[in-house]
Amino acid sequence: MRLVGKKVGFAVTGSYCTLEKVVPEIRKLVEGGAEVFPILSRSVKETDTRYGTAAHWQGELERLAGRPAITTIVEAEPIGPQRLLDVLVIAPCTGNTLAKLANGITDSPVLMAAKAVLRNQRPVVVAISTNDGLSANAKNLGLLLNAKNIYWVPFGQDDPFNKANSLIADMSLIVDTVVAALAGKQLQPLLLAPAKGVAKTS
Repeated sequence: MRLVGKKVGFAVTGSYCTLEKVVPEIRKLVEGGAEVFPILSRSVKETDTRYGTAAHWQGELERLAGRPAITTIVEAEPIGPQRLLDVLVIAPCTGNTLAKLANGITDSPVLMAAKAVLRNQRPVVVAISTNDGLSANAKNLGLLLNAKNIYWVPFGQDDPFNKANSLIADMSLIVDTVVAALAGKQLQPLLLAPAKGVAKTS
Protein backbone atom coordinates (compact mmCIF):
# COMPACT_ATOMS: atom_id res chain seq x y z
CA MET A 1 0.00 0.00 0.00
CA ARG A 2 2.65 2.45 -1.13
CA LEU A 3 0.19 5.16 -2.10
CA VAL A 4 -2.17 5.29 0.87
CA GLY A 5 -3.64 8.76 1.22
CA LYS A 6 -2.26 10.02 -2.09
CA LYS A 7 -4.55 11.75 -4.57
CA VAL A 8 -3.56 10.78 -8.10
CA GLY A 9 -4.94 12.43 -11.21
CA PHE A 10 -4.97 9.99 -14.12
CA ALA A 11 -5.31 11.76 -17.46
CA VAL A 12 -5.79 9.89 -20.71
CA THR A 13 -5.30 11.28 -24.21
CA GLY A 14 -6.01 9.95 -27.67
CA SER A 15 -3.49 7.20 -28.28
CA TYR A 16 -6.43 4.85 -28.60
CA CYS A 17 -4.40 1.71 -29.24
CA THR A 18 -2.72 2.21 -25.86
CA LEU A 19 -5.79 2.74 -23.68
CA GLU A 20 -6.17 -0.96 -22.94
CA LYS A 21 -2.64 -1.00 -21.51
CA VAL A 22 -3.23 1.83 -19.04
CA VAL A 23 -6.51 0.58 -17.56
CA PRO A 24 -4.80 -2.11 -15.41
CA GLU A 25 -2.46 0.56 -14.03
CA ILE A 26 -5.41 2.52 -12.64
CA ARG A 27 -6.48 -0.63 -10.87
CA LYS A 28 -2.97 -1.00 -9.42
CA LEU A 29 -3.02 2.59 -8.16
CA VAL A 30 -6.32 1.99 -6.40
CA GLU A 31 -5.08 -1.29 -4.95
CA GLY A 32 -2.00 0.57 -3.73
CA GLY A 33 -4.18 2.86 -1.66
CA ALA A 34 -4.40 5.87 -3.99
CA GLU A 35 -7.49 7.97 -4.53
CA VAL A 36 -7.71 8.28 -8.33
CA PHE A 37 -9.27 11.17 -10.24
CA PRO A 38 -9.83 10.30 -13.93
CA ILE A 39 -9.36 13.10 -16.49
CA LEU A 40 -10.24 12.71 -20.17
CA SER A 41 -9.04 14.67 -23.15
CA ARG A 42 -11.77 15.84 -25.51
CA SER A 43 -10.73 13.27 -28.11
CA VAL A 44 -11.11 10.38 -25.65
CA LYS A 45 -14.40 11.81 -24.37
CA GLU A 46 -15.90 12.24 -27.84
CA THR A 47 -14.33 9.77 -30.30
CA ASP A 48 -15.39 6.21 -31.06
CA THR A 49 -12.66 4.10 -32.67
CA ARG A 50 -11.99 0.46 -33.55
CA TYR A 51 -10.38 0.18 -30.10
CA GLY A 52 -13.65 1.02 -28.32
CA THR A 53 -16.30 3.66 -27.95
CA ALA A 54 -15.85 6.90 -26.05
CA ALA A 55 -18.59 5.82 -23.65
CA HIS A 56 -16.84 2.50 -22.99
CA TRP A 57 -13.53 4.11 -22.03
CA GLN A 58 -15.12 6.80 -19.89
CA GLY A 59 -17.24 4.22 -18.13
CA GLU A 60 -14.27 1.94 -17.51
CA LEU A 61 -12.15 4.70 -16.02
CA GLU A 62 -14.98 5.98 -13.85
CA ARG A 63 -15.75 2.46 -12.62
CA LEU A 64 -12.16 1.83 -11.58
CA ALA A 65 -11.73 5.23 -9.95
CA GLY A 66 -15.15 5.20 -8.31
CA ARG A 67 -15.95 8.78 -9.34
CA PRO A 68 -17.01 10.81 -12.39
CA ALA A 69 -14.30 11.84 -14.83
CA ILE A 70 -13.15 15.41 -15.27
CA THR A 71 -13.93 16.18 -18.90
CA THR A 72 -13.82 19.98 -19.28
CA ILE A 73 -11.33 22.77 -18.70
CA VAL A 74 -13.80 24.35 -16.24
CA GLU A 75 -13.87 21.15 -14.18
CA ALA A 76 -10.07 20.86 -14.23
CA GLU A 77 -9.29 24.47 -13.26
CA PRO A 78 -10.00 24.09 -9.49
CA ILE A 79 -7.28 21.41 -9.21
CA GLY A 80 -4.74 24.20 -8.77
CA PRO A 81 -6.31 26.51 -6.19
CA GLN A 82 -7.79 23.59 -4.25
CA ARG A 83 -4.46 21.72 -4.34
CA LEU A 84 -6.56 18.69 -5.16
CA LEU A 85 -3.86 16.33 -6.47
CA ASP A 86 -0.53 15.10 -5.12
CA VAL A 87 0.57 13.90 -8.56
CA LEU A 88 -0.81 13.83 -12.10
CA VAL A 89 -0.24 10.96 -14.52
CA ILE A 90 -0.71 11.54 -18.26
CA ALA A 91 -0.99 8.08 -19.80
CA PRO A 92 -0.98 7.68 -22.68
CA CYS A 93 0.49 11.07 -23.56
CA THR A 94 0.19 11.73 -27.29
CA GLY A 95 2.64 13.80 -29.30
CA ASN A 96 -0.01 16.51 -29.56
CA THR A 97 -0.33 16.77 -25.77
CA LEU A 98 3.44 16.56 -25.37
CA ALA A 99 3.97 19.48 -27.75
CA LYS A 100 1.38 21.64 -26.02
CA LEU A 101 2.71 20.82 -22.56
CA ALA A 102 6.21 21.80 -23.66
CA ASN A 103 4.99 25.10 -25.07
CA GLY A 104 2.62 26.20 -22.32
CA ILE A 105 -0.60 25.67 -24.28
CA THR A 106 -3.64 24.96 -22.10
CA ASP A 107 -6.57 24.06 -24.34
CA SER A 108 -7.83 20.77 -22.88
CA PRO A 109 -8.82 19.32 -19.50
CA VAL A 110 -5.60 17.30 -19.41
CA LEU A 111 -3.37 20.30 -20.05
CA MET A 112 -5.29 22.42 -17.53
CA ALA A 113 -4.77 19.68 -14.96
CA ALA A 114 -1.04 19.60 -15.74
CA LYS A 115 -0.79 23.38 -15.43
CA ALA A 116 -2.65 23.23 -12.12
CA VAL A 117 -0.41 20.53 -10.64
CA LEU A 118 2.80 22.22 -11.81
CA ARG A 119 1.56 25.51 -10.34
CA ASN A 120 1.65 23.78 -6.97
CA GLN A 121 5.20 22.45 -7.56
CA ARG A 122 3.92 18.89 -7.61
CA PRO A 123 4.96 16.10 -10.00
CA VAL A 124 3.52 15.36 -13.41
CA VAL A 125 4.28 11.83 -14.65
CA VAL A 126 4.30 11.44 -18.44
CA ALA A 127 3.83 8.09 -20.19
CA ILE A 128 4.60 8.89 -23.80
CA SER A 129 2.94 7.22 -26.80
CA THR A 130 3.69 8.95 -30.08
CA ASN A 131 4.81 8.13 -33.61
CA ASP A 132 6.94 11.28 -33.90
CA GLY A 133 8.91 11.20 -30.64
CA LEU A 134 12.22 11.03 -32.51
CA SER A 135 11.21 13.41 -35.31
CA ALA A 136 8.88 16.44 -35.11
CA ASN A 137 8.33 16.03 -31.37
CA ALA A 138 11.94 15.38 -30.41
CA LYS A 139 12.48 19.06 -29.57
CA ASN A 140 9.47 19.05 -27.25
CA LEU A 141 10.65 15.86 -25.59
CA GLY A 142 14.02 17.53 -25.04
CA LEU A 143 12.42 20.61 -23.47
CA LEU A 144 10.39 18.52 -21.05
CA LEU A 145 13.27 16.23 -20.14
CA ASN A 146 14.89 19.34 -18.68
CA ALA A 147 11.74 20.70 -17.04
CA LYS A 148 11.22 20.84 -13.30
CA ASN A 149 8.65 18.47 -11.77
CA ILE A 150 8.19 16.44 -14.97
CA TYR A 151 8.90 12.73 -14.53
CA TRP A 152 8.86 10.02 -17.17
CA VAL A 153 7.56 6.50 -17.28
CA PRO A 154 10.57 4.75 -18.86
CA PHE A 155 10.20 4.55 -22.62
CA GLY A 156 11.81 3.26 -25.78
CA GLN A 157 11.27 2.58 -29.47
CA ASP A 158 8.36 0.20 -29.79
CA ASP A 159 9.09 -0.79 -33.41
CA PRO A 160 12.47 0.66 -34.44
CA PHE A 161 12.62 -0.95 -37.87
CA ASN A 162 9.10 -0.26 -39.07
CA LYS A 163 8.40 2.95 -37.10
CA ALA A 164 11.81 4.41 -36.41
CA ASN A 165 10.52 7.66 -34.88
CA SER A 166 7.95 6.07 -32.60
CA LEU A 167 8.29 6.06 -28.81
CA ILE A 168 6.17 4.37 -26.18
CA ALA A 169 6.41 4.10 -22.42
CA ASP A 170 6.32 0.80 -20.57
CA MET A 171 2.88 1.30 -19.04
CA SER A 172 3.50 -1.46 -16.49
CA LEU A 173 5.97 0.92 -14.80
CA ILE A 174 3.44 3.69 -14.14
CA VAL A 175 2.94 2.88 -10.45
CA ASP A 176 6.67 2.59 -9.76
CA THR A 177 7.25 5.89 -11.56
CA VAL A 178 4.56 7.60 -9.50
CA VAL A 179 6.07 6.35 -6.24
CA ALA A 180 9.52 7.56 -7.31
CA ALA A 181 8.19 10.93 -8.51
CA LEU A 182 6.46 11.57 -5.20
CA ALA A 183 9.89 11.12 -3.61
CA GLY A 184 11.43 13.55 -6.12
CA LYS A 185 13.22 10.82 -8.07
CA GLN A 186 13.18 9.65 -11.68
CA LEU A 187 12.71 5.93 -12.18
CA GLN A 188 15.71 4.43 -13.98
CA PRO A 189 16.72 3.38 -16.53
CA LEU A 190 14.79 6.04 -18.40
CA LEU A 191 15.55 4.67 -21.87
CA LEU A 192 14.54 1.08 -22.47
CA ALA A 193 15.67 -1.26 -25.22
CA PRO A 194 12.89 -3.35 -26.78
CA ALA A 195 11.91 -6.18 -24.42
CA LYS A 196 14.77 -5.34 -22.06
CA GLY A 197 15.43 -3.38 -18.93
CA VAL A 198 14.57 -3.59 -15.26
CA ALA A 199 13.70 -0.17 -13.87
CA LYS A 200 14.84 1.07 -10.51
CA THR A 201 14.89 4.38 -8.70
CA SER A 202 17.97 6.57 -9.22
